[in-house]
Amino acid sequence: MTSTIDPKAIGKPAPKRRHVRSLTGYTPETDESGKEKWPRGDEKVWKESMRELDKDVPSIAKSIVNQVQTSLARQAYNLDNLGAYQAAALAVRDNLILNWNDTQLHYTRKEPKRAYYLSLEFLMGRTLDNALLNLGLKQPYNEAVNKLGFALEDLLEQERDAGLGNGGLGRLAACYLDSSASQELPVWGYGLRYKYGIFQQHISPEGAQLEAPDPWLEHDNPWELPRLDVTYEVRFYGHAERLDNMKAVWSGGQEVLAMAYDTMIPGYETKSTNNLRLWESKPKRGFDLNSFNAGDYERAVESSNSAAAITSVLYPNDHTTFGKELRLKQQYFWTAASLADIMRRFKNLDKPITEFPDYVAIQLNDTHPTLAIPELMRILVDEEDVPWDLAWQITTNTFFFTNHTVLPEALEKWPVPLMSHLLPRHMQIIFDIVSFILCILKKFPGDRDKLARMSLIEEGYPQQVRMANLACIGSRKVNGVAELHSELVKTTIMKDFVDFHGVSKFSNVTNGITPRRWLDQCNPGLSQLISDTLKLPKAVFLKDLYKLEGLLKHVDDPNFQKKWAVIKQSNKERLARYVEATLGLKINTHAMFDVQIKRLHEYKRQTLNIMGVIHRYLTLKDMTPAERKKVNPKVVFFAGKAAPGYYVAKLTIRLIVNVARIINADPDTKDLLQLYFLPDYSVSLAEVLIPASDISQHISTAGTEASGTSNMKFCLNGGLLVGTVDGANIEIAEEVGENNVFFFGHLTPAVEDLRYQHMYHPVPVEQKCPALARVLNEVSAGRFGDGGVYEPLLNTIRQHDHYLLTEDFDSYIEALKLVDQAYQDRTEWIKKSIRTTAKMGKFSSDRAIVDYAQEYWNIESTKPE
Repeated sequence: MTSTIDPKAIGKPAPKRRHVRSLTGYTPETDESGKEKWPRGDEKVWKESMRELDKDVPSIAKSIVNQVQTSLARQAYNLDNLGAYQAAALAVRDNLILNWNDTQLHYTRKEPKRAYYLSLEFLMGRTLDNALLNLGLKQPYNEAVNKLGFALEDLLEQERDAGLGNGGLGRLAACYLDSSASQELPVWGYGLRYKYGIFQQHISPEGAQLEAPDPWLEHDNPWELPRLDVTYEVRFYGHAERLDNMKAVWSGGQEVLAMAYDTMIPGYETKSTNNLRLWESKPKRGFDLNSFNAGDYERAVESSNSAAAITSVLYPNDHTTFGKELRLKQQYFWTAASLADIMRRFKNLDKPITEFPDYVAIQLNDTHPTLAIPELMRILVDEEDVPWDLAWQITTNTFFFTNHTVLPEALEKWPVPLMSHLLPRHMQIIFDIVSFILCILKKFPGDRDKLARMSLIEEGYPQQVRMANLACIGSRKVNGVAELHSELVKTTIMKDFVDFHGVSKFSNVTNGITPRRWLDQCNPGLSQLISDTLKLPKAVFLKDLYKLEGLLKHVDDPNFQKKWAVIKQSNKERLARYVEATLGLKINTHAMFDVQIKRLHEYKRQTLNIMGVIHRYLTLKDMTPAERKKVNPKVVFFAGKAAPGYYVAKLTIRLIVNVARIINADPDTKDLLQLYFLPDYSVSLAEVLIPASDISQHISTAGTEASGTSNMKFCLNGGLLVGTVDGANIEIAEEVGENNVFFFGHLTPAVEDLRYQHMYHPVPVEQKCPALARVLNEVSAGRFGDGGVYEPLLNTIRQHDHYLLTEDFDSYIEALKLVDQAYQDRTEWIKKSIRTTAKMGKFSSDRAIVDYAQEYWNIESTKPE
């Protein structure tokens, strides 16, 4: 006799045991008197052997060396900067784990209501510097590293930015996680662990953007903990068979495993350490040995490759059918794994399912996680036997939705055939929700247009599922991210829902940034000057940004002005060293630094900026040498990535690069105007660019930018703002004073009328805006390389001009002239800079996250013991 096995089971995972206890927190058993029982072994030996945080230089050095010897298996003789960084990072992570364990145990014991932040992006930046700052251990670690023969600054440069995000959406999520921990709020983040990030940006010899995989994990990630015990099965395809009571059985299709990776998020000046849980996709059945032995090598790894693709890349190009399906797969995989994990944690509380919203709040960061709504309905109805009406009540009291755009084309929609094929049960649930909502919408009898606009299904061929409508209907509250944006949400894209639900469901939480990273970490010189001037420890104003208003008393102090200017100059020289090291180019650090750093998109109008640069260049060429001597020297910086399938945005990059080649080589103008495109934009690059800026540009077409957060970062670091009356620009101007902001352009109410005129009563560019027409003609004529290449980009301006460059260009040029005039008076300019920094208290993410906690999630601070 011997043991036997079904051949079909070879390669399949063993049956899963019930997930009784997770590594992410549990409570000790107690005896009859309520005293905690030690679980195993000699309690005294255990407690004497447990380590404390390493806080002094000797213990920190010992911890780093221990990591070198054991984790890296290296010695002092063969340790380079990368190895030293890895050892130091692992030593810091060990400290974080101790606080993390205490925090999770505290949450498990106290059973507070928790909030979960679902975001497809988390643009975290480098972790080591931020962790040391929040732990308050930067100085002792610096000394310990020096004693071991290394410089902390060199080690910090070894860390790659985590490839988990691209733009403001992900950076906002990262700030909110930092602030949640700093405010001691029980908040977890859920996202995806992208193996190759979005992409690594390169520039071809012709100036075009090239995309390569971002190898951010090639040296492993010392900050993450693989959770081998936390896995969930996620199903795709198959079929859903209806049962009674609106239940169904979903079976067949493809199953993949979601495995958790945890990253600790330390709070500032607190023991509180929260968690970012990222999911990696793995095959449920891995390598097919039978196919391999039969010589079918592709089939042997087919299931592995199919599963791994789900978390390979952020935002796969959706211009193909495969790309669309992969994006939808990503979104469901992430939301299904996250909901399973949240539900498991709730069920460990042994509370009735009806109390789910009393212990769980889920924030949807934009429409990407909207599938969480039908997924929770599926869990409640199909797995927990909750009646449909009660399940809907639980669901709509659990979710909260942050809208990040009013651009109709940016509101996510998915073809019904695709969703029916990939997620058949969820398509059923969405149709059930449609039927349920239609019964309620009887209060609008006969208003078919309103019903059509509010429907979750957009008619057409094929039909489309409107994710923004689903997020709105399925959430308890909906918020915008700036006062203007929130008002536009209520009066445009969500107007029908405001009529239906009432205005109280819709509100505003203006975005915020964490002052720890975006002041102290990226601009330590300025942070120290503020501390010395206000005679306050940094911790005071880094946790209460309103304290910066104390700087207003020193605005007219010449000595303080001089110190302020010295720090700005030092930051410019740091940026110049970076550009010389990476691009081999020298920069005039005594010129005005003008910066625009954003993902490339037509509504953000990098095209307007580059047209303005060309106009400035042509104006300089028209001047006499004597006239040029009166001109204010200027250096313009661009940085940002264009989506791989966004042709017009990629043409904009190509134009910027080729204009820079001409301008920077022109002996007539190169001392007065320089232009640089810095490739592969990241948080770390932003930390160098932002403190160096004199002005920054936030020039979206009015009514298109939801909020923006880079505008807040620039202003916090004393850079003045050039912008349209849009997004958070408005609130910044209200705080710092409009005389410290350079506004231009048409206002939001005029935009639609202007677009109507462009469509039905077009006026040639030459007639409407001769200055811009000249710029366009110079580009077409080949002054900056083959003009024919740029015709598709130029035609977006000449024909229809949806983003109103022809309407705003003259006003834009006048605003830049005002900037030049103001910069000539260096003393007054420095005063404007100081006033701007002093009035940025409103824009802390600490303020924003407290608003969410109190007004939306109804959660409270809870401090680990």
